[in-house]
Amino acid sequence: MIFQKELIFPEIAHVLYDYFISIGFSETAAKYFNMLGLLLAMLLIISILDFIIRKILIQAFTAFAKKTTTTFDDYLVINKVPRNVAHIVPLFIALEFMPTVLIDYKYADSIAEKGLHVFSIILTLWIVRSLLNTLKSYFKTLPHLRDKPIDSYIQVFMIFAWIIGVASALAIVTGFEFIKFITTLGAASAVIILIFKDTILGFVASIQVSINDMVRIGDWITFEKYGADGDVTEINLATVKVRNFDYTTTTIPTYALISDSFKNWRSMVNSDGRRIKRALIIKQKSIKYLTKEDIERLKGIGLLTAYLEKRENDIDTYNTSNNINKELAINGRNLTNIGVFRKYVESYVASHSGINKNMMLMARHLAPTSQGIPLEVYAFSSDRRWENYEYIMADIFDHLLAAVPYFELELFELPDNSVPPMPMSS
Repeated sequence: MIFQKELIFPEIAHVLYDYFISIGFSETAAKYFNMLGLLLAMLLIISILDFIIRKILIQAFTAFAKKTTTTFDDYLVINKVPRNVAHIVPLFIALEFMPTVLIDYKYADSIAEKGLHVFSIILTLWIVRSLLNTLKSYFKTLPHLRDKPIDSYIQVFMIFAWIIGVASALAIVTGFEFIKFITTLGAASAVIILIFKDTILGFVASIQVSINDMVRIGDWITFEKYGADGDVTEINLATVKVRNFDYTTTTIPTYALISDSFKNWRSMVNSDGRRIKRALIIKQKSIKYLTKEDIERLKGIGLLTAYLEKRENDIDTYNTSNNINKELAINGRNLTNIGVFRKYVESYVASHSGINKNMMLMARHLAPTSQGIPLEVYAFSSDRRWENYEYIMADIFDHLLAAVPYFELELFELPDNSVPPMPMSS
């Protein structure tokens, strides 16, 4: 229940009323324009004070943060704690002067006071959220807390804060005492949960999705369980709509986003490249040591000339200094066709115009399989658009597939058991 407060500066309550009466306004019009003038003056004063206090607090906190060694005050500025705290004084002034402004409109004054009290609760929640985010960011910098589920603890505190805040706001709007409101709500909670189970699950999921920034409208997500692979177009209390790349629409329950696993491609879209991770499977029986003749022949490949000359010199020096018997190729250090091919793959991919040179790039062997040895290309395309990404990857592997025979290697493929075509009769 909100009671009428004692007026502050009652002498200004009708400061414009007498003037409007003197120039011929009716009593009703004079009261209305008097209220409007005081309201505009109050809003102007509050706006100026809010701007000044906000600037002072932000600059003071920023200057103080620069002088201290701890990062806690830096996180206070980053999470906008000074900005939110700065709104307290203007809100207090509005609460104190609103009865004076609306002295002739008691009902409007009651509604305005309730609105300001509700806003004070919202402002308190903003401040609490900023402080909790500050604590979360700061705790994550402490070595003994880095492996602790800080996010979960902060979320629990924030959920309780929101529950208390919403209950307080509803108690103010309805005029009930807070304790009676909570008691009544608790008695009806079992029925509410039973009737609105799906809505409550969706509501909780929406809060979790929002707090954890799991999905945004426009994100590309892949949700295999529901057959979704496309852009999120809508997020509401009950469902998330995904427009697939074949222009069909998949509807996913909102609570499935926190109960099941899905893939969000946002970080890839926002990064500097899109990953290429594909392998050529080399037949193991085609792998061999390179002879001098093989090395001389491969030196004709421009991307390998300098590499082979240096490696050949290093290997000859090592074998000579260690008196290695080279009658058998297995002795000492040697070059292999798959090793040289791996170097060629890496050099070719690195020289490709569609590859981001500032991100990880390598050609590597994977564990041998029954089909052969996978030689994998791991790199990132500079263009993240799907069609261009596919073109870049195909262009690279077109070349590598055609290059394999130059190294006397063979690719694995299943036997072709089809009957050869009959020769045409003359």
